[in-house]
Amino acid sequence: MNSSQSDLSAAMKSSEATEKLFLQIVWDWLREWQILRSPFFPVLFSLTVYLSCCLPYIFLDLLCSRLILIRRFRIQPQNQVTWTKAWRCLCKCLHNHVSFILPLSVVHWYWRPVVCPPLAPEMQSVIQDVLVCLLLFDTQYFLWHLLHHKVPWLYRFFHKEHHLYTATFSLTAEHTGVWEMLSLGFFAKLNPMLLGCHPLTEMLFFVTNIYLSVEAHSGYEFPWSPHRLVPFGLYGGARYHHLHHFKVKVNYAPYFTHWDRLFYTLQEDDIEDIK
Repeated sequence: MNSSQSDLSAAMKSSEATEKLFLQIVWDWLREWQILRSPFFPVLFSLTVYLSCCLPYIFLDLLCSRLILIRRFRIQPQNQVTWTKAWRCLCKCLHNHVSFILPLSVVHWYWRPVVCPPLAPEMQSVIQDVLVCLLLFDTQYFLWHLLHHKVPWLYRFFHKEHHLYTATFSLTAEHTGVWEMLSLGFFAKLNPMLLGCHPLTEMLFFVTNIYLSVEAHSGYEFPWSPHRLVPFGLYGGARYHHLHHFKVKVNYAPYFTHWDRLFYTLQEDDIEDIK
């Protein structure tokens, strides 16, 4: 092995050691929180992550009517987000968390107590598991979503509420009925369990999943939006999901585009028609 190969190998080992140390520091810090083992943690964590992801977009919605610079990035700039709409969505979210997620969290805590292993996961393992969980969730939600659009009574009783707004904004991400909220929550919880993910990986998947859901409903399309960063049109994002709420019978997948391509439900045209 020559000197350049030795230097490269040493650099890679140093990078891996740095990543592992960083994750271990983060995990040790989280383990010190007794709240991680609390039955109330899932509700507090869920609300905190969700509202934190929504907050920047809420701020943009407030400025949208005043600043052309922001309005030019909104997919439907003619539809303003009002306090009435935002408050209605927020109340729905809080009601669902307190009335349903909280009792289920207590039951789950009793049935499956939180175990915090001393060692943090490796960075490569975290990235792989989060990506697999996203792909599994994308598949599950696509099938659930397609079924609830194709069967009239399922749509009418369980999914129609989510389509109240044809011009989406961040807080509409969790403006759902109980059945839809529980179904998607079940998928999000099931996948890390099936893969045997580390608790830290599970938390990072949850944060990623919530952010992508909020971004897909945000109603904004920026140069740095996820669909512009993922190559080959593999990711839909806000522009595709916004079109789903506008036309209803297209773009059923929450994030990626491969299932809609396979089922011929992907629509990329007419995105400018709704502006």
